[in-house]
Amino acid sequence: MDIKIRKAELTDIELLMKWRMRVLHEVFDISDSEPAEELERANRIYYQSALQAGGHIACFACQGKKIIGCGGICLYQEMPSPDNLSGQCAYLMNIYTCPQFRGRGVGEMIVRWLVGQAVQRNITKIYLETSKPGRKLYEKTGFLDMPDMMKLQTIKSDST
Repeated sequence: MDIKIRKAELTDIELLMKWRMRVLHEVFDISDSEPAEELERANRIYYQSALQAGGHIACFACQGKKIIGCGGICLYQEMPSPDNLSGQCAYLMNIYTCPQFRGRGVGEMIVRWLVGQAVQRNITKIYLETSKPGRKLYEKTGFLDMPDMMKLQTIKSDST
């Protein structure tokens, strides 16, 4: 299988939106009949801003002219620490391969390409969230569980 990874540009915004919405519908089990205009609008604003500012790198996996997968990596800054003096971080996201092409290494190519983009920018602290089906891919590419991480489930407003 001759697969090429190509960087998405701001001029690819319509393609990026199509693929992002496809990923969100599958991952979050959003029905095609559910209204998603607000979600789509928020993602379009994100892409327009982050791609232009260099805070997001997106790519497509292509077989010839046909796109068969996609992915992205969000680049951001946190406070420097002993394990990350530069404070530069990346968050891997939106990794997706069309169902008929899964199990053929396409996802791995996307992940390795995006990680390579971060490494070229001297970013060594890279995070991601995974689904159960994606776990094997990320373990294969060198990602490890982070047992000390937590996520706030609800935010309560303090009315004092």
